[in-house]
Amino acid sequence: MPTDCSMPLTFRERLSERAVPLIVATALLMQNLDSSILSTSLPEIARDLGSDPIHLKLALTSYLLALAIFIPASGWAADRFGARRVFRWAIVVFAAGSIACGLSDSLGTLVAARVLQGIGGSMMTPVGRLLVLRSTPRTGLVAALAWLTIPALLGPVLGPPLGGFITTFAHWRWNFWINLPIAVAGVLLATAFIPDISAGRRPTFDRIGFLLLGPGLAAFLTGVTLAGLNLAPPALLAMLTLAGVGLLVSYVFHARRHVSPLVDLSLLRLPTFRASVTGGMLFRFGTGALPFLLPLMFQLGFGLSPFQSGMMTFASGVGAMLMKFLAQPILRRFGFRRVLTGSAVLSSVFILAPATFTPATPWFWMIALLFLGGLLRSLLFTSLSAIAYAEIPQERLSSAASFTAVLQELSGTIGITIAAFGLEAMQLVSGSGAIELAHCPAVFVLVAAISLMASVVLARLPADAGASLLIRTGPAGA
Repeated sequence: MPTDCSMPLTFRERLSERAVPLIVATALLMQNLDSSILSTSLPEIARDLGSDPIHLKLALTSYLLALAIFIPASGWAADRFGARRVFRWAIVVFAAGSIACGLSDSLGTLVAARVLQGIGGSMMTPVGRLLVLRSTPRTGLVAALAWLTIPALLGPVLGPPLGGFITTFAHWRWNFWINLPIAVAGVLLATAFIPDISAGRRPTFDRIGFLLLGPGLAAFLTGVTLAGLNLAPPALLAMLTLAGVGLLVSYVFHARRHVSPLVDLSLLRLPTFRASVTGGMLFRFGTGALPFLLPLMFQLGFGLSPFQSGMMTFASGVGAMLMKFLAQPILRRFGFRRVLTGSAVLSSVFILAPATFTPATPWFWMIALLFLGGLLRSLLFTSLSAIAYAEIPQERLSSAASFTAVLQELSGTIGITIAAFGLEAMQLVSGSGAIELAHCPAVFVLVAAISLMASVVLARLPADAGASLLIRTGPAGA
């Protein structure tokens, strides 16, 4: 990671420092939008391709499987071939997959195209984060990483209304083709403004680790994603999940013996990294459920259209964008430990807030609470992303980026699964065969309680944790 110095930055260096996070964030927003847009368009795609809408779920799961398999190799690829080169090729591969999706004329071709997209997406997120880490001075890291929290928060809330609009007024194929101009601009801007910073080492590829970790993640995520959807026999899903757990446990033992493991578990010995990933996982169990729960409540419980529901949840994305400008001053004023602990507690309260919503609740009150919730979650995610790298040396950044990407993928999927099981439990208790508004409050209580547990982990950080990221250095760090 670049170190700060007293020498003023040149105009090109300043421009590059500000451009890199924005270029990476734009590419990640393209990726996040694509995933959330597709869910809205599935019925129309199924009708056009002559397929069952339930079978179209394969287009979602195939993408997730490709992510799970190839994300662990992203750090090695960045060190072996260069982070900028891998990032540009990831955009190209994702765009090629988007073209293929738009041209698909059967379920099989669509699934294959989504796998191609997933391979590109698996490299885009962790390698994009690595580029920001390597090209940003330590004291500018909070502001830079704030941009990277926006796609994850904005994509799930902006995607459904945008996908509904495109599918209704144009054609579902344009949901994929709109990625092309963004991809072209991303490759050109990455070439012009992102420096080609080498890691200084070319590690050997951990083949055994790849064969354990990739399939392990794929099997585990498939099992937990399909659980409760009646798309496969419960015994098969249980076998998949247990097989995934077994492979992941085997990887843990393998990584402890390997000189250069695919994902370096020894990073957990660093207190700030350990607190970030464990606290972050707990919190994402709750927040990962929101893009699943809120549309269900608004559409099935309140009777809103998909577009109206999307416009309601968009308020949280607006709050996330605003926090980009506020995160660094707040952290400088209160420090990482207090901000992390306080925002975890307050964010959990706002995750709980929708439990009080009814069709009679004023719309401006619901929007205000969703806006504040998005604001606080963005502050927490920005702070977690920054402090994770406070003690990471330059040569281990790529492994740390892969590690955090793997855990984010796991925790988001588990969050949705927890919410789905919560709704199923409420259906059993009430004896109802369909999801009703009365089922939602208890599930919001559940995911908010799990998110609140993150504050216990984060409160154990030292009082001066992350202080090196907040030092004012004058012109060079401004």
